[in-house]
Amino acid sequence: MSLSMAATRALLRFRPRLRPRSTESEDSLVRSVARQGSAAPVTRGVHRVATVEEARVGGARVVTLRPRQAPSGVHVVYLHGGAYVHPVLATHWNLLAGLVRASGAVVTVPLYGLAPAHDVDDALPLLDAVLEDVRRASPSRVVVAGDSAGGALALVAAMRERDAGRPVPDAVVLFSPWVDALLDSPAIDEVAPLDPMLARDGLVAAGRWWAGDRDPADPLVSPVRGDLSGLPPVFAYAGDRDLLTPDVKRLAAGVSAAGGRVELRLYRGAFHDFVGAPWTPEARRALRHTASVIRGDASTAGRAAPPRA
Repeated sequence: MSLSMAATRALLRFRPRLRPRSTESEDSLVRSVARQGSAAPVTRGVHRVATVEEARVGGARVVTLRPRQAPSGVHVVYLHGGAYVHPVLATHWNLLAGLVRASGAVVTVPLYGLAPAHDVDDALPLLDAVLEDVRRASPSRVVVAGDSAGGALALVAAMRERDAGRPVPDAVVLFSPWVDALLDSPAIDEVAPLDPMLARDGLVAAGRWWAGDRDPADPLVSPVRGDLSGLPPVFAYAGDRDLLTPDVKRLAAGVSAAGGRVELRLYRGAFHDFVGAPWTPEARRALRHTASVIRGDASTAGRAAPPRA
């Protein structure tokens, strides 16, 4: 674990003393949603490396970033995190700027409707339509990716392509994905005291909101509980100080048991969505590997196996 990772985690631990985490409880989540603003504007970092196009798909705003230099012919559909209730952040845009620069990929970001005003059944037609538009453009390679809640949506999108008999993406990339809305794994109780960012009760409430009329255990909300066979190669990146990581390990084990190809890269001392902290060497290593996955020149392990942290 790097000194910068340890220092960042210490600062994150101090922050809840100033203001409770939004996921501390359902009440804190309600207060956080009530005071939040709209989606962050595309950052200058993105404009330096990409041209920015906007469209409307089914009423939702869809942003596409096209690299200014050395396009690779790959197209990434990226779903942002935020517990399904928070909009895209400047941190997400800066992460995507780094991915565009490193991979040369076109990146399309659907800004799906947020809970509690919207739920998963509102997002599914948007995911289907965006992937259809991407396939129509005939890129050399298609990758679906996402962080946190967006990681679950990326996995759901791949499952829906498989179940509909359409071509599945070439790879699925998941940063600290939230793959089980119930968060009822006993291992989570061991990790929760170590997590400086997330708390279980508020997340479970957000999962209920996102499920709408569905059971939160529905695989469209908790994809780790679904059929994990027939998926494209799955690459997941997680930290051992993240209460979502026990379920990410379940996902990796499940994909492997179903005969799929999966690689879980677990980083010692890293917190939730650590890839959004590019001043840490752990984030930089993860993003370099992600860029190689996106380009299609990374080897894929046959079973889940954490690398050096």
